Amino acid sequence: MNIDKDSLWIIILTLGIGSFLLRFSFLGLVGDRQFPPRLLRHLRYTAVAIIPALVAPIVVYPNGSGSLEPIRLITALVTIGVGIWTKNMIIAIIAGVTTLFTMLYVII
Repeated sequence: MNIDKDSLWIIILTLGIGSFLLRFSFLGLVGDRQFPPRLLRHLRYTAVAIIPALVAPIVVYPNGSGSLEPIRLITALVTIGVGIWTKNMIIAIIAGVTTLFTMLYVII
């Protein structure tokens, strides 16, 4: 599948402008106002929603084939378990990275 360079740049610029406008509408237009407590409570869960959304495709579709790899599944479970146990995202990420590299070294 080939795409024309002009079309590609139009898509990139459009997505960049759209991304900027979304952020500006939230930060630039209402950034100096006090947010209601209910909205602030919901914003605390943004990272909790985004990080799994970024990681889940790598765990579920590692090769794009749709087959689960035991190494990645075990790593995800260890990361989730350490995160729940310690309530610390950095320690959970370090535990996940350590598990992944250890499993890759031992098994492969």
